[in-house]
Amino acid sequence: MRTPRPAARILLVDAQDRVLMFRFTPDDRPPLWCTPGGAVDPGESYAAAARRELWEEVGLDMDCGPEVARRVVDFRTFEGVEVTADERYFRVDVDTCDVAAGGLTDQERKLLVGHRWFSRNEIAGHDEVLYPADLVELLDATETRHAG
Repeated sequence: MRTPRPAARILLVDAQDRVLMFRFTPDDRPPLWCTPGGAVDPGESYAAAARRELWEEVGLDMDCGPEVARRVVDFRTFEGVEVTADERYFRVDVDTCDVAAGGLTDQERKLLVGHRWFSRNEIAGHDEVLYPADLVELLDATETRHAG
């Protein structure tokens, strides 16, 4: 049986319409890229988790706004736990952003080896795994909602 894992993810988009991704190098699988975010702590709301994760991983302390998308997905965490993640997405648009993590976990300091801003074309043509797999579609969908 899979463990439930509520999670908040952030689509951090700059003025050049690029999304921030982090590169992880776990021992048990090939390198992968994913959006900022992580598990919701016990008693924490998704919105509070998004704000905390944005600070911890990017160094921005700000409200992430309303939830713009939801995905439920099964995967194996870096700790090797099989989970069903209930991921809530928050879109944050910024002009520019210097990434300076405010409080990475020990595991993140070990496995997180870099970050990069990706254009939609770069996402589509990238040769390493990016999560979520439908990131371009998610950006398209949230852009419409965000602008409205």
